[in-house]
Amino acid sequence: MENVLLDVDPGCDDAVLLAFMLARDDVDVVGVTTVAGNTTVDNTTKNALSILEHFDRTEIPVARGCHRPIVDELELAEWVHGEDGLRGDLPEPETEPIETHATEFIIEQAHAYGEELTIASVGPQTNLATALILEPDLPDLVGEIYQMGGAAMTSGNTTPMAEFNFYNDPAAASRVIQDGAPRMVGLDATNDASVPASTITEFQNAGAPLEVIGSWLDYPSEIVSGDLISIHDAAVGVDIVEDVLTFEEYYAEIDTSGGPSHGAVICDEHRVLDEPANIEVAVEIDTERFCEILLDALWSLE
Repeated sequence: MENVLLDVDPGCDDAVLLAFMLARDDVDVVGVTTVAGNTTVDNTTKNALSILEHFDRTEIPVARGCHRPIVDELELAEWVHGEDGLRGDLPEPETEPIETHATEFIIEQAHAYGEELTIASVGPQTNLATALILEPDLPDLVGEIYQMGGAAMTSGNTTPMAEFNFYNDPAAASRVIQDGAPRMVGLDATNDASVPASTITEFQNAGAPLEVIGSWLDYPSEIVSGDLISIHDAAVGVDIVEDVLTFEEYYAEIDTSGGPSHGAVICDEHRVLDEPANIEVAVEIDTERFCEILLDALWSLE
């Protein structure tokens, strides 16, 4: 059984990740922490609660987290994910977030589960970076830390150099890479974490509770590549349970200069620096297996 703590900013691909993890019998979601990113933290928290309500999993605690980046101004992506950050007809949540702040909850769960816990941070890294400040031993306590973000050896999706999560809080991404020894799952692999566009209609016609997944997959045409839809955050969840990603070790830093490469990953691809590797970078994904595993799990929620 995989014990997983999900740090999210739902967000449609976050919602797909949550649904996937809820569907897996071999995953125990020990909690959900929310952060500002795709939309405000008020919205991401409500969205997380609504997703859990929709799939009748309200026993899972939700902890509200940081409302803005450590240094920069928050930039939302509601034009991608819909008004209030999430498309689809979801119920109003009947539960409330727990009183514990997300950063404290992350630390508590790390101490409670130890090496049996995997932390998956798939939004801006603000909560995780703050947790590392409060508990420097966090990477040694837990089994794995995944972060979804960055573009190590490819172009960005928010600026020519930067991916959205890292661009939204470069200082936090930098802190996690410096101190967290993470597995960085960025656009190098997640651009290929895709499902066919035909899947949208299949889910939309599936009836409750699956039809909402069709809304989550129905991205604006500007960001869809041909007939394939990239579900970036879901790549992390599928790899945690099924090892669909290929990782390589590199030394990397995050540009926090505020210039044109603000938020970019400076990855020592050719190993020209005399620095030891500090991250594992996902460089490739088995797209066929990813799609099969993801869709099989989602359909099981019917």
